[in-house]
Amino acid sequence: QVQLVESGGGLVQPGGSLRLSCAASGSISSTSAMAWYRQIPGKQRELVAGIVIGRSITYADSVKGRFTISRDNAKNTMYLQMNSLKAEDTAVYLCCWRFGTRDYWGQGTQVTVSS
Repeated sequence: QVQLVESGGGLVQPGGSLRLSCAASGSISSTSAMAWYRQIPGKQRELVAGIVIGRSITYADSVKGRFTISRDNAKNTMYLQMNSLKAEDTAVYLCCWRFGTRDYWGQGTQVTVSS
């Protein structure tokens, strides 16, 4: 089993920044993809940013130029740097990481952008 633990969410003013982390532990095998999603109550889960290793990095149009996905292989951790945050970025952010043929999800971390 793989466990994903997220951190870094919180309350921030519009225009501010946050960095989310997603640390993987357990039976970690080779990985081929990882991503951040966000969930707003009553709306469909949205892909925010994703990496297909050796192929591509994808961002939702709404976050391009503001958010950056990255990973630290040595720490088995991926990050989402979020700058110039807007009220509409308020959501629960979840990390998803593919190890082998299975996708694993974090528990989610709340990001609230409000003055």
